[in-house]
Amino acid sequence: MAFTLLVYPALVLAYMGQAAYISRHHDFENSNHIGFYVSVPGTLSICLLILANKNLADVTKFSSFGIYLCNNLFLEKTRWPVLGIAILAAVAGSQAVITGTFSIIKQCSSLNCFPRVKIVHTSSTVHGQIYIPEINWILMVLCLAVTIGFRDTKHLTNAQGLAVITVMLVTTCLMSLVILLCWNKSIVYAVSFLAFFGAIEVLYFSASLVKFHEGAWVPIVLSFIFMIVMCVWHYGTRKKYEFDVQNKVSISWFLNIGPSLGIVRVRGIGLIHTELMSGIPAIFSHFVTNLPAFHQVLVFLCVKSVSVPHVQPEERFLVGRIGPKKYRLYRVVVRYGYRDVQKDDIQFEKDLVSSIAEFIRCADSNQNGYERLSSISKGLPLQEDDGELDGSDSSGSSTRKEINPNTIAPKPKRVRFVLPKDTKIDKEARDELQELMQAREAGMSFITGRSYMKAKSGSGLIKQIVINIGYEFLRRNSRGPAFTTNLPHVSTVEVGMVCQV
Repeated sequence: MAFTLLVYPALVLAYMGQAAYISRHHDFENSNHIGFYVSVPGTLSICLLILANKNLADVTKFSSFGIYLCNNLFLEKTRWPVLGIAILAAVAGSQAVITGTFSIIKQCSSLNCFPRVKIVHTSSTVHGQIYIPEINWILMVLCLAVTIGFRDTKHLTNAQGLAVITVMLVTTCLMSLVILLCWNKSIVYAVSFLAFFGAIEVLYFSASLVKFHEGAWVPIVLSFIFMIVMCVWHYGTRKKYEFDVQNKVSISWFLNIGPSLGIVRVRGIGLIHTELMSGIPAIFSHFVTNLPAFHQVLVFLCVKSVSVPHVQPEERFLVGRIGPKKYRLYRVVVRYGYRDVQKDDIQFEKDLVSSIAEFIRCADSNQNGYERLSSISKGLPLQEDDGELDGSDSSGSSTRKEINPNTIAPKPKRVRFVLPKDTKIDKEARDELQELMQAREAGMSFITGRSYMKAKSGSGLIKQIVINIGYEFLRRNSRGPAFTTNLPHVSTVEVGMVCQV
């Protein structure tokens, strides 16, 4: 209603008035007033007049609204208030463009069409209210570069005109598809809509192209650069996904090599971060092939973000088993809301181990479940007595601090699960819990993968440039997964792998 009853009539009157004034005053170089129409968006003119004059009804007395606008807007007594209003209106318009850019970049990033960036959610109730620091800085640099480079409002206007009419033309084309595919209307309606509005916009688009050499080339060049970035990132991401799927380790491979996995199983818990919710990532087989030793308990951890502000603790963990029980392989999916802080700390490790213990306690004795995930509402209570250095202050002890080799070794950590009363569990589950306790006492290590993309030998020149140079440059300068940035460096192992696509 606001747009129909106020904004749209204001736009019509403003543009009609400006057209009437400009048609009577053709001398652009000698006129001082014409600069207003070049520098300030025309949609603000009627709003400025409303705020600068007390009686808007006088406007209707003039057949040429532009003459009235010119004669009253630039009076000395109203010039500075109007200028301040124009600045505020321009700021409001630019803020809409900035927030719209944030939303588009987020959608492109979720579709793997743009490199990962830091997304800050500024609202606990509105999912789409976000802030992206990198994009904000890029917009600032581009605005300063264009303004300083042109130093002329005429070129800026030509660039803005081509950008606006191009957006309108693309929107009309996409709207015709919405009419046909989403609204399930007849193709006649879609073609009629496209022919009517498209014909008008094509005329304006062709008129804007005439000014291509006078500043209108800027949005075309910027669009071309961003299109190249998006195409390179999407192509590289798709090739990496295809490589991961083709080289994913199957469950039958585990069954063939036996419970020891063909390697030496050492004490402790190995936490392998992966983005796959099924199967074994290729990074694991690459690791054990080159270093045939791993922890006695393996946990494949997958961290997912969901479109709700916060995930309740009882809904956070999904736990499943990979292979038979004697393999001691688990898969854990951890869900975070977009306002939750993803970080690793002692409490997270306790909750993770407690959830696995509760899964072991509640699992069917006959279940050797493969990839079947169960929601763990409450983990099995866990008690830990941290080891302390003999003769040292207990307040300074920590499992994460570096210890001087000359000092006395710390006492081993003691871990105990508190089972509910009258709980009956079989011997196999009790042995599994006992082994999990021993692994927790030995400590937890984090294993992350870093893949390096490389085009296969014999690939075309364009593919080598896209993969070896373009995609690798974007990957090195983009954000990694949020969870991996908070892992403790002392107990983290990063496994590199070259992916030839």
